[in-house]
Amino acid sequence: MYERFLSERIAKLRTMKKVSARDMSLSIGQNENYINHIENGKSMPSMQVFFYICEYFKITPQEFFDEETKDPVQIKEIVTDLKTLDEKQIKNIHEIIKDIKK
Repeated sequence: MYERFLSERIAKLRTMKKVSARDMSLSIGQNENYINHIENGKSMPSMQVFFYICEYFKITPQEFFDEETKDPVQIKEIVTDLKTLDEKQIKNIHEIIKDIKK
């Protein structure tokens, strides 16, 4: 179960980043087929490489495994931006979000 989740999550995040499996493999210091092997269920990354993968996507391991967060990188950027706003601006953004969800 987790093997499938891991491979699908990497493929999804990689596709969202618009990078090939080959380029990602090389970027994290692995051979050119490394990510393909993970995505095809032929291998699993070591913990060290898993951390490299998270760093590559600029997310934490917790964000990697959070299935409810469709785009963890975008969410992280939004939260960072929200932290720079004052209370009134945050309330306005929250009202906009609630209105969009209707």
